[in-house]
Amino acid sequence: MNDLRNLTRRALFAETGNGIGKLALASMLTGIGARSIAAQANPKVKAKSVIFLFMAGAPSQLDLFDPKPTLYLHDGEPIPEELVKGERFAFIRGTPKLLASPHTFHQVGRSGQWVSNLLPHFATIADDVSVVRSMVTDQFNHAPAQIFLNTGFQIPGRPSMGSWLTYGLGSESQDLPGFVVLLSGENDPDGGRACWSNGFLPSIHQGVVMRSAGEPVMFVANPEGVDDQERKATIGAINDLNRLGHERTLDPEVETTIAQYELAYRMQSSVPELLEFGKETPETHTLYGTEPGKRSFANNCLLARRLVERGVRCVQLYHRGWDHHGNADSNDLTHGLPRLCLETDQAAAALVTDLKQRGMLDDTLVVWAGEFGRTPMNEARGGSTFLGRDHHPRAFTIWLAGGGVKSGLSYGSTDELGYNVASDPVHVHDLHATILHLMGIEHTGLTYSHLGRNFRLTDVAGEVVTGLLR
Repeated sequence: MNDLRNLTRRALFAETGNGIGKLALASMLTGIGARSIAAQANPKVKAKSVIFLFMAGAPSQLDLFDPKPTLYLHDGEPIPEELVKGERFAFIRGTPKLLASPHTFHQVGRSGQWVSNLLPHFATIADDVSVVRSMVTDQFNHAPAQIFLNTGFQIPGRPSMGSWLTYGLGSESQDLPGFVVLLSGENDPDGGRACWSNGFLPSIHQGVVMRSAGEPVMFVANPEGVDDQERKATIGAINDLNRLGHERTLDPEVETTIAQYELAYRMQSSVPELLEFGKETPETHTLYGTEPGKRSFANNCLLARRLVERGVRCVQLYHRGWDHHGNADSNDLTHGLPRLCLETDQAAAALVTDLKQRGMLDDTLVVWAGEFGRTPMNEARGGSTFLGRDHHPRAFTIWLAGGGVKSGLSYGSTDELGYNVASDPVHVHDLHATILHLMGIEHTGLTYSHLGRNFRLTDVAGEVVTGLLR
């Protein structure tokens, strides 16, 4: 009776109301890494891990993947008024003029994928990917759109996709976090840590930021003057106290804290080994274009492969700088965009090639995406003579490879100007549902009880895009 009196209402619901999530958390705490009931319910599991290449700032699909000959015929003309009447843009004012791409396109591979001259390395993997040219989102400003694409909701506070995956599937690695975040580019994403937050899920599902240069993970190294034995004894004592506290409160967050302390201690050995890039062959470094010790997208792509090799469930790479409004040559389509492609194209293609060569592509899903697209009109903010495009949520392009996705597929299309989706629209919720499906999870079944209702990554929407599946 005393135990029942001491059991708080919050702890009671946490202990009894979380269903498969409780089992998943238990597997992570014990290091088993077993798949959850949600995954076991789908025997057609294709992918074990996801690597999400997030191009923060929103690449221009009209200059990379979605050529529009009609734009060349009407370049510089006002866009038809019926298309933009009542439309709300982030920066465009008045009646904007259509803008043809300053770059050229050609078809590549046996699949005949259309690709810009800015992506010569992507051309080498075109037959290994599915290009989706019919993505749509609900958000047209960077921070809300980035949070939306990562969490399924535009306001901070919801769990990110990586958090949902580790919640539903556990981790196959005992010595590394199940969800790792790698950053590169000019600065961090506009959505900040909300993009990889655990939200209301137990904090063990939070994305762990790992750096490819300097101290890999903050606050994991021993403090000055503390050796390994002393550190181990300290963590043991702290965890003993935490277990005593858990016996009184049954608060599951205490279990999470214990697991995090123990994982951090194991990471003191696993992380240095993970970052030993010198063990990679010269051919591998040439393939990726890596420069050991430097913060770069290339280094992060190689690190992502090494992470999934070691059982990490979800790796998200954010590369910032794709916001090409055309205010200056640093962010225009003729100078700024090519620079971003030079920073990312080789390594992104190398990742797919490397995974395929190692026999890992079949069970590793690679996704390349930004948060929205760009307009088929020139922004010309303040009369700028540099070419740039405004934010555009109505149509954008992503690509996926491996993990049960068809190869060499072009999915969906946009209208002749690239303004609206013309066929096979794929909403952000649909993308999330499809990723979860490929990982063996029925998206409507992976839920968590919070504030009196069940939440899920796809909110109350989302359909699996069966046309993308092998």
